[in-house]
Amino acid sequence: MESHEAAFPQVMQLTGERTAPGIWHENYWFARHDAAYRWITANLAVERTGRVLDAGCGEGYGAELLRLAGAESVTGLDYEHTTLQHVRRVYPQVNPVRGNLVQTPFAAGTFGLVTSLQTIEHLWEQPRFIEECARIVEATGTLVLSTPNRLTFPSGNWYHTRELTAAEFVELLEPHFEITQALGLHHGSTLSAWEARYGSCVDAQLATGHDEWDENLAGLVQSTHHEDFEIRPGNLDESLDLMLVATPKN
Repeated sequence: MESHEAAFPQVMQLTGERTAPGIWHENYWFARHDAAYRWITANLAVERTGRVLDAGCGEGYGAELLRLAGAESVTGLDYEHTTLQHVRRVYPQVNPVRGNLVQTPFAAGTFGLVTSLQTIEHLWEQPRFIEECARIVEATGTLVLSTPNRLTFPSGNWYHTRELTAAEFVELLEPHFEITQALGLHHGSTLSAWEARYGSCVDAQLATGHDEWDENLAGLVQSTHHEDFEIRPGNLDESLDLMLVATPKN
């Protein structure tokens, strides 16, 4: 199988802590993360939010999507220096800032929109992070967080300090935010049809190294796109990932 990595000369090294575009065998996870950013740019009028912070920006693809959606400015906050060097090089119009997510370097009320997708499960001090989000978002601003659903996510990711159920996720935000939308990410028709025939595509990917995948699984992973996921309200306990949209309590 031809590697896609040759087409992405600036691809980040894959460690398991974060996903990145341009790595064919990581494409399912990248598309799953990408779907959440695409939902934001399609549904939240980013062009009217003013300054945007992507907290835990990682590789930077999400911050760049927010910028392309029309944000006045986009700051990508991350703690890892090498990652931020990559953001600066590959996405030069995103402002990379190094800092601790639970004690950011920003003034109160700096951002009209704060996003932090698939990040909170990595943090030891989750309530403190929510408090910090409440401090730095404008009084009329919006916070969007996503995280894997502990009820459906495979166990054993040692980069995760605490995974959450929907009820636990809501409980974390409620002291400081009014939740306006509670959503779950699900497989769409293509992924669901494949699983009806072959079983869980997530379990299959984790069962062996990608060099041992059969053609059916490898083809599915390579072809997965953000449109192959659906983000919707409903029974959140059955979702793959959880997403909350919230505004600060005044």
